[in-house]
Amino acid sequence: MPEPRIRPARAEDLPGIERLLTSESLPVFEAERFLDAFWVADADGEVVGVVGLEIYEDTALLRSVATAASQRGAGLGGKLCRLAIEQARQLGLRTLYLFTMNAAPFFAHFGFEPCEMEDFAEPARRSTQYSGLLQAPEFVAHLTKMRLSL
Repeated sequence: MPEPRIRPARAEDLPGIERLLTSESLPVFEAERFLDAFWVADADGEVVGVVGLEIYEDTALLRSVATAASQRGAGLGGKLCRLAIEQARQLGLRTLYLFTMNAAPFFAHFGFEPCEMEDFAEPARRSTQYSGLLQAPEFVAHLTKMRLSL
C-alpha cells in the first residue's frame, strides 16, 4: 500500500470516515456538520486515517482520531494529531479538549493533560458529545477528559 496522503476531508469521504470510526468504536455523529475541519489520510482512494476539530468559538474538541489497522505503528495517528493541533493554532483557538477511553498516554505526548467535565470552557460545552455525556455519568466515569492550551 502506498504512503497515505493527508488532505482536507470531502463530502465523498463521509462513508469511509464513518466506516473507519465505526470500526474503532468511535462516535460518528455530526461528522458531516464539522467536515470542513476534518482531514483524512487517503491511500489509493481509501480513507485509512482521520482526525477532526469540532470548533466552538475559540475552543474545539479534537475528535475522530483513528487509523486503519493496516497503518498502525507507522506514525500516521501522530501526523494527523499534529496537523489538527497546528490548524487549531492557525485558527487562533485557545484550547482543545477531547474524550478518550484508553488513549490518554498517546494524547499526553502532544501536551494534553487530564481535566474534568467542569473544566471545559462554556463554548465547548455546546458540543453534542459533551451534552450527551452529561446524561451518562456512569459512562463518563470510564473516560479520560483532556485539554491542551494552545
